Amino acid sequence: MRHSPDRPCRKHRSGDRSEHSLNWTDPIDGYCERTSAAFWAEPVNAATNLAFILAAGLAFAAWRAERRAGRPLDLAALLLTLLVSVIGVGSFLFHTLANRWSALADTVPIAVFIYGYFALALHRFGGLPASVALGGTLAFLSASIGLAEPLFAPLVGSSAGYVPALLALFGIGAWLALAGRPAGRALLAAGLVFLVSLSFRTLDMPVCPSLPLGTHFLWHVLNALTLLILVLAAIRHRTQRSRKRIGP
Repeated sequence: MRHSPDRPCRKHRSGDRSEHSLNWTDPIDGYCERTSAAFWAEPVNAATNLAFILAAGLAFAAWRAERRAGRPLDLAALLLTLLVSVIGVGSFLFHTLANRWSALADTVPIAVFIYGYFALALHRFGGLPASVALGGTLAFLSASIGLAEPLFAPLVGSSAGYVPALLALFGIGAWLALAGRPAGRALLAAGLVFLVSLSFRTLDMPVCPSLPLGTHFLWHVLNALTLLILVLAAIRHRTQRSRKRIGP
């Protein structure tokens, strides 16, 4: 990170524990590209959030195509599509305003997508009852909160909170693929893209001395692709819910 003596930002990443003395408008400096507290101090990180808007637009087009083909209203897929656009807006706010409240605007929609999609995958793709899917999601949430940081922070730093989502993509994807469900291949593909994406997020600060732009913008682009793959899977493989559930 390139520092100057009068640099007003505090070094703090979204997802890290904040000092109790900080206010909601205190600046956050956690990415290589940012060198000041200015609104456009992260132009590439900010601009690449358009990838989420594009992904949401493509997903919405697929959703509309299903409706025009006479498919029943799929409210869950529509909400996921809207959530992708909210993720883009929240991330844009964080990479321009760069303060504590915009950090929440960045991370909360992502968390809602992760756990919402986890429940949808168990219910829609795996055929589990809604109550079982909800219970599994709450267990996944608890495990993620309690274990992600101590287990994965030594390896990937502030990206630790995303590792459970990566493991879930591969785990559920493999489960579905072995059961012959087409959605399994989509989740595994999304997992591979997300693995590369998470690598770029983790490398942002380590490569900063030699690459002043950093690599966080690639996290945005590849994350948008990951979310698009997942939402399209939810739209195209909706009928799997009516099949026999996986398992004995």
